[in-house]
Amino acid sequence: MSSDLVGELPKAELHVHIEGTLEPDLMLALGERNGVPLPYASVEEALEAYEFTDLQSFLEVYYEGARVLQREEDFHDLTQAYLERARRDNVVHAEIFFDPQAHTERGVKFEVVLEGILSALDAADAELGMTSRLILCFLRHLSPEQAMATLEQALPHRDAIVGVGLDSSELGNPPSRFARVFDRAREEGFLTVAHAGEEGPPEYIWEALNELHVRRIDHGVRCLEDDRLVERLRRDRVPLTVCPLSNVKLRVFDRIESHSIARLLDAGLCVTVNSDDPAYFGGYINDNYRAVRDAHEIDRAGLVQLARNSFVGSFLDDAAKSRHLAELDRLASGTS
Repeated sequence: MSSDLVGELPKAELHVHIEGTLEPDLMLALGERNGVPLPYASVEEALEAYEFTDLQSFLEVYYEGARVLQREEDFHDLTQAYLERARRDNVVHAEIFFDPQAHTERGVKFEVVLEGILSALDAADAELGMTSRLILCFLRHLSPEQAMATLEQALPHRDAIVGVGLDSSELGNPPSRFARVFDRAREEGFLTVAHAGEEGPPEYIWEALNELHVRRIDHGVRCLEDDRLVERLRRDRVPLTVCPLSNVKLRVFDRIESHSIARLLDAGLCVTVNSDDPAYFGGYINDNYRAVRDAHEIDRAGLVQLARNSFVGSFLDDAAKSRHLAELDRLASGTS
């Protein structure tokens, strides 16, 4: 077997924002194509702006870049670029977030966003052998009423959207604000996830579990501050979609060596590794795996476990999960 186990491992990515995969070169090209002025004249200038002090400073740049996404083909090109890049990292399944409110507020129709993304997902399935699920995220800095209106827009497309989530500015926007929206989403058959415990306190994770009834916690790295919460997450096998390089870039942790991922694994939690917004945070999924491997001396068994967790925590059906887990077992044992 190759010494690069990270590259060999098939894996699922469960926490990636499609708008956060907008690389500077594509952003500039789409800006020119759609006549959208940007504050950057070159890729280098854009990269210089990607120095963040916290989540909010990142979101300001993130939403600025999203303005170039205007037409169905823009969303297709964006999604296709991510899928091709992720497939090179041996991602065989991706569960992708999209933020329709970031676009409908600018006058872009919900269906334009959705159809552009879906056309690329369908092509990746056919051409790359890469499966996917799509998760609509509500922007928590906007009102629950606006989230409910977005949910109404999504109802005709339940066959294309597997679940709903909650992202954007966490501090001051607790999950409980959106309990009624999530109740309605579950009634309509959507699965639920939520960002919690990144910058927000462990109480936000409790709210996501108890009031939003989520199936996964996105981030969740602050759970270690509450022993009862850790026990709940371990007992119920709640997956945590951890994004190590993102956490460092946004100053949740000062450096990768101080990240809590090894302690989360040692606590017996269902931890997964993901890239979050890789165009802005300097690394796709394999970069994240390698960063935590090197910083925390995660051994072969630990890397395989992280990949296994990615499928266990996914929204794939049991048969598909079993196929991927069997492949990982073969790889881990060195059998063909």
